[in-house]
Amino acid sequence: MIVGSVTDPGQFAMLFDRHAPAVHRYLSRRVGDVADDLLSETFLVAFRRRAAYRAEHVEVRPWLLGIATHLVHGQQRTEQRRLRALGRTALPAPSLPADDDDLSDRLAAQALRGPIAAALAGLKAADRDVLLLFAWEQLSYEEIAAVLDVPIGTVRSRLHRARRQTRAVLADALPAEEIR
Repeated sequence: MIVGSVTDPGQFAMLFDRHAPAVHRYLSRRVGDVADDLLSETFLVAFRRRAAYRAEHVEVRPWLLGIATHLVHGQQRTEQRRLRALGRTALPAPSLPADDDDLSDRLAAQALRGPIAAALAGLKAADRDVLLLFAWEQLSYEEIAAVLDVPIGTVRSRLHRARRQTRAVLADALPAEEIR
C-alpha cells in the first residue's frame, strides 16, 4: 500500500483509514488534547517519507508509531506536566462489596491512574517510550528496536529499568501480591 502510494498518492488514504485509530489512541494516551495535531503531523511525515519505507525493516503500524513517538518528544514537557498532574489527582481506592467484582476492578483501576501517571512521569523519556510502545501497543522487542532505531538489547534494558522503577513507585499504592 505504501509502495503503491508513491506513484498513486490516493492509495495513502487507505493507509490512513486503517491505522489512524491506533496511532490516535497511542497519541491520546501520551499527549492528551494535542493528539489530533500530532496524528496529522505523523501522517504528513509518513506521506513525505513513503518512498523511503522498507517493509523488510518494520511493518506499517510500528513504523507509524515510531514517527508518532519521535513527534511526542517535541511534546515531552507537556507530557511530563500532564503525567505529574494526573499523579497528584489520585483517587482513593474504592471499597465495594465482594460480589461486585467487575465494577470493583474498574474503580480500582481508576484509583491507580494517579500513581501510574506519577510512575510514568518519573521515567526517562526513552524508557517511557519503550514501556508504552510495549504495554499499550503490544509491539515486540524487535519492532520497538526498529521504530526507535536502537539495538534490541537497548530495548530490553530500557524496558527492564522502566518496569523496575514503575514497580518501586507503585509499591505504596498496591498490596505487595498485586505488583508484578
